[in-house]
Amino acid sequence: MGRIDKREKRVDPANWASLKPFGIGQQKPNNYRELWRAFKENRDNAAYAWRILTQGTCDGCSLGTMGMHDWTMEEVHLCNIRLRLLRLNTMPAFDVGLLADVGQLKRKRSAELRDLGRLPYPMVRRKGEPGFTRVGWDEALDLIAERVRTSSPDRLGVYLTSRGTPNENYYAAQKAVRAMGTNSIDNAARVCHSPSTFGLKGSIGVAATTCSYSDWVGSDLVVFIGSNIANSQPVAMKYLYHAKKAGTKVVTVNSYREPGMGKYWVPSNVESAVFGTRITDRFFLVNVGGDIAFLNGTLKVMLADGWVDQDFIANHTVGLDEVRAALDVQSFQELEAQAGVPRSEMEAFARLLGQARTAVLVWSMGITQHEFGEDNVRAIINLGLTRGFVGRDKCGLMPIRGHSGVQGGAEMGAYATVLPGGLALDDENTGRFTALWGFRVGKGKGLTAPQMLDAAHAGNLDVLISSGGNFREVLPDPAYVDEAMARIPLRVHIDIVLSGQMLTDPADTVVLLPAATRYEMPGGVTETSTERRVILSPEIPGPRIGEARPEWEIFVELAKRVRPDLADLVHFDGTSDIRADIARSIPIYDGIQHLKSFGDQFQYGGRHLALDWKFPTPDGKAHWSVVKLPRIELPEGSFMVATRRGKQFNSMVHEQTDGLTGAERKAVLISRVDAERLGLASGDPVVLRSDHGEFRGRALLAPVTPGNLQVHWPEAEGLIDRRRRSPQAGIPDYNAIVILEKPASGEPAGV
Repeated sequence: MGRIDKREKRVDPANWASLKPFGIGQQKPNNYRELWRAFKENRDNAAYAWRILTQGTCDGCSLGTMGMHDWTMEEVHLCNIRLRLLRLNTMPAFDVGLLADVGQLKRKRSAELRDLGRLPYPMVRRKGEPGFTRVGWDEALDLIAERVRTSSPDRLGVYLTSRGTPNENYYAAQKAVRAMGTNSIDNAARVCHSPSTFGLKGSIGVAATTCSYSDWVGSDLVVFIGSNIANSQPVAMKYLYHAKKAGTKVVTVNSYREPGMGKYWVPSNVESAVFGTRITDRFFLVNVGGDIAFLNGTLKVMLADGWVDQDFIANHTVGLDEVRAALDVQSFQELEAQAGVPRSEMEAFARLLGQARTAVLVWSMGITQHEFGEDNVRAIINLGLTRGFVGRDKCGLMPIRGHSGVQGGAEMGAYATVLPGGLALDDENTGRFTALWGFRVGKGKGLTAPQMLDAAHAGNLDVLISSGGNFREVLPDPAYVDEAMARIPLRVHIDIVLSGQMLTDPADTVVLLPAATRYEMPGGVTETSTERRVILSPEIPGPRIGEARPEWEIFVELAKRVRPDLADLVHFDGTSDIRADIARSIPIYDGIQHLKSFGDQFQYGGRHLALDWKFPTPDGKAHWSVVKLPRIELPEGSFMVATRRGKQFNSMVHEQTDGLTGAERKAVLISRVDAERLGLASGDPVVLRSDHGEFRGRALLAPVTPGNLQVHWPEAEGLIDRRRRSPQAGIPDYNAIVILEKPASGEPAGV
């Protein structure tokens, strides 16, 4: 299975982070307190909580588990993200009488709404009513179906979140939506790794990570670019602990020297828990938006100094001559200015790559969530092609996923721009699915999630069905989102708990439908991890909430009412029936139909995609990409600001202070150089203003690249220009150009 080789030093002081036992006095999370908190939160349902942890597949990040174990190491796999999410699965239902008047609820924060409990019954609120009333499932579904039937397919939008959403829900939902006559179904992958899909598919012919987690351990080099796994995938830090002991060097490219990527205390490993582990060997701190300049400069050095595998390039790639020509006109002066680092830093990174026999390049939303996200990814892939860091052991290109459901979402076809398997919406593929499913599948691209909001704002969306998620917190420009949501005649929110977007006053009607969690679904469900491992999560015996239903069943029942003539064609007897249909529709998922019990899994494509440099492109070769420098015009005295995550999962904020950084939610992370120039100290109130809004917070001196700032998301969404999206994926750019001011005398700090 490629698990970590246990032949390593039992104790390795060279990698210790501190001689102070357990990191006393260090800024770090208290993971043992998290265990105690989880015990207290779930003690009213302790037996069920334990069964979820030991028998279920984690509904947090996408590392993938079998209970509390995985396929990378033999040790315990458990993190504080999973512990924080556990209560969502064990909490009882809230009293629906709370929804009779939503006035008081509107004043609650998202965390307070979630903590009320599970949504137990279908509820309806009509225009002019103070709140919701309980209705039966048939009444709710008939109401929705009638609205969909009397509208037109191009005025329907469907969105699914990725938090805990299994493959079966995605697949059945997209099939049902297409049976209703539209491709306007999208999911959270749109605002995460959609640029990675375009970059990888165009360059090497695959649309997923090419390697396995175990390839980190023993690789000469593991590089993290715009990725902070200490916060987003904490158990992966245990993989890096083993990698460090195996001699792997770790490099981080970012605009902030993330404390957790520098030093980390792995709580379930005695050595690391006591002494901590030094993780990153070399940080390269670049400007926000400066990744392409830094990576292109590095490539320019590698080509000039011959730090490339000429045989691999000659025999297995095409397009390098065009890339050389493009780099020739990019001067180091220009590259240095945009990257925010001198040429010597590019040379140092080039040397590390050039001297590495093996390397894994890992990236995340610090790369993808830009107006030029696709080109960011292509610049990384170009570096991967310099020495054939793909298709062989201890090598790979890894767009690491943050949610357990996000990898499968697009692959199941819950995407407005592709069909199941990532197939293009063209005559050949729509014809294939029309023949396979027995009803016509249209080839017109549907609305992406941001486009749904645009259509709603313009009065061109009659029905929005949102399964999980919270557009108010996920998409830029909250005021615009609120206006758009308030103009949709029928909004349908399918979820396990309440969210703020449910409480936006209806233009006509709002329907709430209670969903079941993955652990409550008969027949079990599957997820696909970052390393392409398809894992069965069985139904866990325990209490059930009111009339909550699996989302796949809700979408199928709705499609039957909208298109009764297609009822037999969209029907499924259960999740095993869905898995059989997935196997027929998506060849790479052949094998999913055999997953039935706890521990059942397979890794599609094997440990490595493009194994032995056999690329599934039309010519069988990897393609270099010409990557131009983006146009970034920063007015004098302005800053580039990046939005970041703290103690949270997606937009679900768990704590007001981040245990890794010590930053509070209103913190504005600023370099010491910039703070001294502006006469600021940590704690001083500041105001950030962009062309689209303002953010009031307090300065926090931090190791950030001068000229750059970082603020927490979603609190700073108001700074973001919703119109700035990447050209192919349409992902919003979650960064902004701002000016920083001190509040005027007597002006409230707002924090």
